[in-house]
Amino acid sequence: MEHLYNHYRFSDDKSQLDLDAIQTFLAKSYWANHRTRETIEKSIRNSTCYGIYCGGKQIGFARVITDWATVYYLADVYIDEEHRGHGLGKELVGWIVKQYEGLSGLLGTLDAHGLYEQFGFRRNAERFMVRRPQG
Repeated sequence: MEHLYNHYRFSDDKSQLDLDAIQTFLAKSYWANHRTRETIEKSIRNSTCYGIYCGGKQIGFARVITDWATVYYLADVYIDEEHRGHGLGKELVGWIVKQYEGLSGLLGTLDAHGLYEQFGFRRNAERFMVRRPQG
């Protein structure tokens, strides 16, 4: 599926993903800077992925993990720094949320609560627990 927004193209076609661009960005992120390329490749294989493209270059990414019946988890959302401030994050999250209407959505963030709250996500620290891998 594709979606156009201004001069940006959004797509869920994994064959268009630029793994080098994704790995470079995730290496600079606070949530995934420890992931190996092998882990990133495996996460992409086992998720629904969304890319944003401008002039043939990938400038955004997000992944969704879901059972397609009850819940989805939104992960690894990013927009390249040069393209921020154009509403791309909002457009990407809105496009994704529409596709999973009727399912409960989960995500983790330290700094983008305002973006996700626009789409009905609410903070819920009392209920959820996290177990991180050892090592």
